[in-house]
Amino acid sequence: MEAAASIRPDAAAQIGSLIFALMLVDEREIVVEANQATEHLLGRGAKRMIGRPVLDVLKLVEPWVVERMRDTEGALVARNVGLEISGHERRVNLTVSPMTNYPGWRVITISDARRDEEGREEKLDATSLGAPSILAHEIKNPLAAIRGAGQLISRKLKPEDKRLSQMITDEVDRIARLIDRMQQLGSTASEPVAPVNLHEAIRSAIATVQTAGTQGVRIDEEFDPSLPPVLANRDALEQVLINLISNARDAASAMDEGEVVVRTRFVSGLAFSAIRFGQKVKLPIEITVSDNGAGIAPKIRDHVFEPFISSKKSGQGLGLALVRKLVRDMNGRIGHERDSGKGLTHFRLHLPRALEGGA
Repeated sequence: MEAAASIRPDAAAQIGSLIFALMLVDEREIVVEANQATEHLLGRGAKRMIGRPVLDVLKLVEPWVVERMRDTEGALVARNVGLEISGHERRVNLTVSPMTNYPGWRVITISDARRDEEGREEKLDATSLGAPSILAHEIKNPLAAIRGAGQLISRKLKPEDKRLSQMITDEVDRIARLIDRMQQLGSTASEPVAPVNLHEAIRSAIATVQTAGTQGVRIDEEFDPSLPPVLANRDALEQVLINLISNARDAASAMDEGEVVVRTRFVSGLAFSAIRFGQKVKLPIEITVSDNGAGIAPKIRDHVFEPFISSKKSGQGLGLALVRKLVRDMNGRIGHERDSGKGLTHFRLHLPRALEGGA
């Protein structure tokens, strides 16, 4: 026990390991300390924050939050508030804690509002989708019988009536595909990861989407050719990309000049905590799928990755939920944002790079 106590991490080490952003502000409202998670969240180094007024560093959107921040003695707990980062608004949870023995000094914490909801979303996946996964085999057996009966009946029908039996077959196939996707979404197993050439995977996904039809939408590439391989599962990554690009194409197809752009870049220092594994994983490889469609309806914007939520009239609401699961299985993260000024919707995918010499 004495040996364990002698190597106990000091306060600086404890603060540095936090997965949420933490800032220390003095009585002059000047930032005097910022941990690594703050650098990752705001996309700037601590040296560029320390010594500056806190409200210059934190560009808060809601006026009432700004006003409360000016009260150097008041505590604050604010959920799902806007924070402008690199020209884009991000929803965060914010706390301000005055330091009792140091008048005017405050500790500020910031965390991604959507990430904070992931624990509850994981529970939803496990409970809501477990039963359909268990029942899938029992459902598929009668479906196969119905499909076979439809094909037998089709042989005895007149040509003008065959469309009815074909409708039976098509609907059975559609239900079977839905069950397959629910099984995959409810699965706790993860596919193995290995070094993957990102741009090969993207081009393969684009080719698949183009084969299904572009609906008059132009799909452009803006790649950083110097990117290293990512650590991912090739099939899962392609499935994620096909889903994102297809959704972007559908959204842009309603525009006179619909366009989808797939960009890649290296974002130095970005990290995300894969809490399930109790470790912090750096995610410097960014893939952005952007479209100039009308955007996601505000009422579902914060729920698009949840099962059975869809903006499409015939959508099942499982596509993006499956995307989120596959990305998490690869220790990555997925998010989206709307740039109202430019009329663009961005889905951003961050993945770890493959280590040199292997996974």
